[in-house]
Amino acid sequence: MDSSFSKTSPIIPIFVFFLLVSSSICPVLSSESSNLHATNQTFQPKEELQKLKIIREHLKKINKPAVKTIQSPDGDIIDCVLSHQQPAFDHPKLKGRKPLDPPVRPRGHNLNNMVAVDFQLWSFSGESCPEGTIPIRRTTEKDMLRASSSTRFGRKAGRHVRKDSTSSDHEHAVGYVNGQQYYGAKASMNVWSPMVANQYEFSLSQMWIISGTFGDDLNTIEAGWQVSPELYGDNYPRFFTYWTSDAYQATGCYNLLCSGFVQTNNGIAIGAAISPTSSYNGGQFDISLLVWKDPKHGNWWLEFGSGNLVGYWPSFLFTHLRDHASMVQFGGEIVNSREGGFHTSTQMGSGHFAEEGFGKASYFRNLQVVDWDNNLIPPSNLQVLADNPNCYDIQGGINRVWGNYFYYGGPGRNVKCP
Repeated sequence: MDSSFSKTSPIIPIFVFFLLVSSSICPVLSSESSNLHATNQTFQPKEELQKLKIIREHLKKINKPAVKTIQSPDGDIIDCVLSHQQPAFDHPKLKGRKPLDPPVRPRGHNLNNMVAVDFQLWSFSGESCPEGTIPIRRTTEKDMLRASSSTRFGRKAGRHVRKDSTSSDHEHAVGYVNGQQYYGAKASMNVWSPMVANQYEFSLSQMWIISGTFGDDLNTIEAGWQVSPELYGDNYPRFFTYWTSDAYQATGCYNLLCSGFVQTNNGIAIGAAISPTSSYNGGQFDISLLVWKDPKHGNWWLEFGSGNLVGYWPSFLFTHLRDHASMVQFGGEIVNSREGGFHTSTQMGSGHFAEEGFGKASYFRNLQVVDWDNNLIPPSNLQVLADNPNCYDIQGGINRVWGNYFYYGGPGRNVKCP
């Protein structure tokens, strides 16, 4: 592989810093414990009952009746729900409808190497969801009790966007393109199990499809893998999606935790654990994701691997993304809660710096974007940026086998990152 890396521009546009703060997708957590029996001495049983009532009402809304239930080896419960009864169809504009047929894929997309969908732990049980249903990871009371806010469970808490990323608790190492009209993106990324220091932090790797300004009308579509102890109660890397049309204020959510994303696949559970994962100096396991805008209906579709359509985000969910994206990002993100006053030791990617290269560092490879004519093409002028390169860094390059690629990640707290 070509080890020469492209140089990043010394001038980083101010809007990138806006975006890096605003595109974070994890709730901002209070220092308050989410446990009902927290050490708050003024806590009343009445409040506890009220909270439980709210939680149970919410669970009734998002956990739909199951045709079949599958117990996953990792403890998850997977419900096989009739496609037209999934949470998306609670949306007023989708009530009474059925999922759409598959759209035309972008030209240049290779469908010859179909990838099996058994990349998740729940599918190792040997059980599967019948045709006409979709697998949904069941949300439990325990899941909601871990959340910083039961009323905003599964959503990012809204906050003001700062003008720079230095004061943010979210840190990134990303490759990005902007300045043109984008109708989708594709990339392969290797999957790791990074160590996350505490329940109030996460580590993820994803693609962002972005449009709008960096104020209240930011539109994003996001997909990748994440380790989030708060959301899932463990440290498994999990396949996830997210969306918002108002800078994470009132719209959007992770996975299928609100009405929005319409799932069409009966073999992939969004939010379920990914297996296998990559190992240091050992085997590398990567996943390929494609997001693109259907030229006919304008919906944004998500595909896993080669040929496995997961589902779509209806175009009416968005304002700016009804037309096209103005920026595409690929890369990693962590939350740094500075517990004890020190930088977090939460790892990004493999937990190793970019310079270690293949088999040791995390990577994104074969980066592509979709143009106005539904063609997959290499991105022009891919730039790379790390918020805090002493803690997590990034190095990009291009070669004939991997096209546009980059290595990224790091250990977090170390001698240079106190």
